[in-house]
Amino acid sequence: MRIDTQFSAFLVNRPGVLAQITRQLAKARLNIVAMTLVDSSEHGVLRFVCDNAEKARTVLGSSHDHWTETEVLVFSLPNQPGALATVAELLAEAHINISYGYTSGGAPGGKTTCVFKVADMKKAARLLSKTAAGESNGSNGSDRRKVRPSIAQRK
Repeated sequence: MRIDTQFSAFLVNRPGVLAQITRQLAKARLNIVAMTLVDSSEHGVLRFVCDNAEKARTVLGSSHDHWTETEVLVFSLPNQPGALATVAELLAEAHINISYGYTSGGAPGGKTTCVFKVADMKKAARLLSKTAAGESNGSNGSDRRKVRPSIAQRK
């Protein structure tokens, strides 16, 4: 569980633009941990978290004109039915709004990386860290307890 930097790069909808920006990141030996790409009629938005925010900031600053950064919550989930629902329910019970989210691809039986932009980053991080440590939050959602302890800390 960690609060990390998400970058949003605004891309012109043309062939090769995504390849260009991801090639620049690859040349800097940056690994994209999770990403999403959405579009509108005029442009696309590539949102991603990588393994080195400082280096990504340098690459984007020298190779791309329109980008922003924001804090997001990054955590691992087991790749099984109900894992995402459990986290969404925990945050809802704590009255924490999820503005948006996305995940990495997870291997069957493995883990997936989840990224959430939430209204109260610190409160959400505390709540999910306690859950990952197996502490009770006082609710008696017994069916969710099977998933809660497996929300893993990032190393």
